[in-house]
Amino acid sequence: MYAIIEACGRQYKVQEGETVYFEKLDTEEGKKVSFDKVVLISNEGKIQVGNPYVSNAKVEGKVISNGRGKKILVFKYKPKKNERKTRGHRQDYTKVEITSIKVKAEKSEKVEKTDKTEKAEKTTKSAK
Repeated sequence: MYAIIEACGRQYKVQEGETVYFEKLDTEEGKKVSFDKVVLISNEGKIQVGNPYVSNAKVEGKVISNGRGKKILVFKYKPKKNERKTRGHRQDYTKVEITSIKVKAEKSEKVEKTDKTEKAEKTTKSAK
C-alpha cells in the first residue's frame, strides 16, 4: 500500500514504515504529524485518485528529527570584470517516519444513490 501526498509545495510517494525528508515543518521531534492532502492511494491494485484530493484519507507520521542538509556552493563569475561571488546554502529539513495510511469508507454515497433512484422510479410511475 502506498500513497502520494502533497506537502511543502511538492508531492511525495510514501509507504508505511518509510522515512521521508520533507522541507522544514513547524513541529518538534517526537510529535505526530498528519497529512490530509492525499492525491492518490494504491491498495493491492485498487487505485483511488482524488479530485483534487481523496476524501476521508489521511497519512500519519512521527517526526524523527529536524536538521540541515549539505552545503551547496553557488559561484557567480563575470569574466574581465573582476567580479566573483561565492555563496553557500543549507536547506532545513524534517525527517518523518510514516506510521499509517488510513482511508475511511464512504457509506453516505450509497444511501444517496438509492434515494435518487427511488425518486426517479416514483416520477416515472406517476407519469405513466
